[in-house]
Amino acid sequence: MKKFRSFAIMLMLAAGTIFSISAYATDPTAKDLDRQASQALANLYKVNPLAFDISKKAKAVLVFPNIIKAGLVFGGSYGEGVLFKGTAVADYYNSVSASWGLQAGAQSYGYAIFFMNEKALKYLHNSKGWEVGVGPTVVVVNDGVAKNLSSTTLKDDAYAFIFDQQGLMASLSIEGTKVSRINR
Repeated sequence: MKKFRSFAIMLMLAAGTIFSISAYATDPTAKDLDRQASQALANLYKVNPLAFDISKKAKAVLVFPNIIKAGLVFGGSYGEGVLFKGTAVADYYNSVSASWGLQAGAQSYGYAIFFMNEKALKYLHNSKGWEVGVGPTVVVVNDGVAKNLSSTTLKDDAYAFIFDQQGLMASLSIEGTKVSRINR
């Protein structure tokens, strides 16, 4: 009975964490989301020229301008984004993750995924919720990866850039994040 009670308490903490994240996350209009995503992408290009170079070869770019992540043992994240084909808005998606373990804190960040081929883009469109890390190969571009990457050495299905991190949380990864199409 003690184990069940402990499990029930942890389950309630997890539900509370995810509820607080979704309550904190704003519900922007399509126009607001388009503007935020365009601005976030422009800022990413300014601070990371490699992202701009990759964009020239990408078939599409999925931009999540503001992801909210919080956790205390159990955690989660949520945000909404825009899929751009060129400069045109093609679709809208959300990004959701849940986690548990040694974690405490809250932060916000953005990320952009550059889809390099039609196969990866088709997988995004046809999946009923794509879990990053399953399906197309996604390389998270950090300082170490960026040193060995140029627009001529691009061979993976997709490249992700994490940007505008704010707040206090021990780790950040998009692995295990579920990306699903939403209506706007």
